[in-house]
Amino acid sequence: MLVDVLSRAEGHVTGAELVERCRQKDSSTIPSTVYRTLDVLEELGLVRHAHGPDGREEYHVLPETEHGHLHCSRCGASWDIGPDEASSLSAILQHDRGFVMDLTHLTVSGLCSGCAGAAPEG
Repeated sequence: MLVDVLSRAEGHVTGAELVERCRQKDSSTIPSTVYRTLDVLEELGLVRHAHGPDGREEYHVLPETEHGHLHCSRCGASWDIGPDEASSLSAILQHDRGFVMDLTHLTVSGLCSGCAGAAPEG
């Protein structure tokens, strides 16, 4: 059932959303079963998880490339950031700190161009 639910998912979906979608198909769905199955599917390379700006795990089905995320903390919009865009940051961290970045777990919060130019919320 989870594979069927995932096959219909677009973009990123949280574990809680997947549990709810499975429960719509079968009300006896147990969250721990969904999460254990997600772990197996990730080991098989069928899904990948990342962490959203609020720390929740988000799943992406068959990601074409590794990517991180940009998140606007004002309007809530988000965008993927690919390896090419993140390469400068990755190179700096590796050179200066010997740190190898895992792009799949990178989420940068800030303000998008529209929100950065808008009047402050008050």
